[in-house]
Amino acid sequence: MLLRMSTLFLRTLREDPADAEVPSHRLLVRAGYIRRAAPGGYTWLPLGRLVLDRVTEVIREEMLAIGAQEVLFPALLPREPYETTGRWTEYGDEVFTLQDRRGADYLLGPTHEEMFALLVRDTLTSYRDFPVSLFQVQTKFRDEARPRAGLLRGREFLMKDSYSFDLDDAGLRAAYGRHRAAYQRIFDRLGIDHTIVAAISGAMGGSASEEFLAPTPVGEDTFVGCTACDYAANTEAVTTPAPPAGDAHAHPSARVYDTPDTPSIDSLVELANARQLDGRSDWSGADILKNVVVAVRRPGLDEPELLVVGVPGDREVDMKRLAATLSPATVSMFDWTGTDGSGLVRGYIGPQLLAKLGIRYLVDPRVVPGTAWLTGANEPGRHATNVVCGRDFSPDGTIEAAEVRAGDPCPACRPGSLTIRRGVEIGHVFQLGRRYTDAFRVNVLDRDGKPVRLTMGSYGIGVSRAVAVIAEQHHDEQGLVWPAAVAPCDVHLVAAGKGPQAEATLDLARQLVDRGLRVLVDDRTHVSAGVRFADAELIGIPRTVVVGRRWTEGYVELRDRATGGRTEVSVPELVDRLTG
Repeated sequence: MLLRMSTLFLRTLREDPADAEVPSHRLLVRAGYIRRAAPGGYTWLPLGRLVLDRVTEVIREEMLAIGAQEVLFPALLPREPYETTGRWTEYGDEVFTLQDRRGADYLLGPTHEEMFALLVRDTLTSYRDFPVSLFQVQTKFRDEARPRAGLLRGREFLMKDSYSFDLDDAGLRAAYGRHRAAYQRIFDRLGIDHTIVAAISGAMGGSASEEFLAPTPVGEDTFVGCTACDYAANTEAVTTPAPPAGDAHAHPSARVYDTPDTPSIDSLVELANARQLDGRSDWSGADILKNVVVAVRRPGLDEPELLVVGVPGDREVDMKRLAATLSPATVSMFDWTGTDGSGLVRGYIGPQLLAKLGIRYLVDPRVVPGTAWLTGANEPGRHATNVVCGRDFSPDGTIEAAEVRAGDPCPACRPGSLTIRRGVEIGHVFQLGRRYTDAFRVNVLDRDGKPVRLTMGSYGIGVSRAVAVIAEQHHDEQGLVWPAAVAPCDVHLVAAGKGPQAEATLDLARQLVDRGLRVLVDDRTHVSAGVRFADAELIGIPRTVVVGRRWTEGYVELRDRATGGRTEVSVPELVDRLTG
């Protein structure tokens, strides 16, 4: 393949696009790989399409290698299957819906579990047909409220989703293991640094799930690792080690104090120590039970439900963790404007009266029976000490909603503590089990002629997002630095001058193409050598060949884009290096 920049549909930019928030967005647009078409939607230009196709092919090869078979569903899907599983309403505002001219409801597919389950149900009938794994590479659609960061979070994106179907749970675990290992090979081949972490299944359902996260400072996900063991998890999936329960009746009776002008935890701690409540001067935020009011809206219901979440006062409620735990319901902070809060006293909420008010109360796992707290007294300007869990209040359950911090104890081992990093989700694997096969009664006949309900796994990779992640992890101040496995071309030829050097560069390009290389040659005569060199660094082909003054002696300069190394080599040696 020979690409000539004089005819290539390409325009590089010297300045960053105004809406670019992250390096991958900035550089992919500047280097002429993508162009914004709509909020959250991008046009793939010729160089970008080459990269996208190479990433897709790596994924396809590894899927075929584990025995998966490729199919392709439409992106426009009928309502009925998603109504059957409940996800028509569970997805809420994230899904694009529309009607045809006859008034029938459709959606633009965000994911295809339902369609794969129906396909298998209607096609395969015997245990002899299993196990089977199917996959597709298809455009998906999600109505992101804030599409941002270019390809990292769009409304339209390319995704590889595969699905395994097995007769029993042992088969599911084996299929899950094959996909997990294939994903590791895929991301290694793509040059993506990644970490596998425990995750929450969310609207997908199922039991076990893991995410493949690419560490990057611009990532929207946070994940933890342990300093002493191999525990790793998305912060949404981190479990909090609970202290042992104590004797709920071993504490003095609760006592109410006047605590005016204490709108914050810090101000309450300061007052409690200054007045030595209960004879103490060592109060801290960890001694306070903070109660946060949120509104929970369940799919298909118009009116939200009030929920109070109790966490230690030295922690904030992490709304992302809370939303993940309560999914598919959506959650928001309670709006106190124009309402009395259903009997709650804002700023002075205690758990003592919540049951009487009929308000559900969920607490952090650290709030166990026998723990005593300084908390609101449900009266303006007043707090109470020695409010004991199991004696003065009984929560409706526990919830993982408090923020996770670096240094927190590891849930998996005693000596370890947690570190926190940011990352981008590039893959997710689920053991779905029988949620979807139950919904559609996907049965086959076993050896004895009896029906067996199939079990499913679901495995996704963000293909277009992977392109952005590679750009995030492989760039420098000058531009992109593509790994050889995904670069649009193998080598970029640049003439240091015009005239004979330009003609020689094109001749050399043809020689390299004849040897099976993908070549991009800058044969533009209307731009300076400085612009050509700047574009070469911006575009980021792994190796650049400069045809300069020593061409007449049979030598060229070979540049390594990743290391910056430069070597003068003879043309025969160059051909051997590039094709060896």
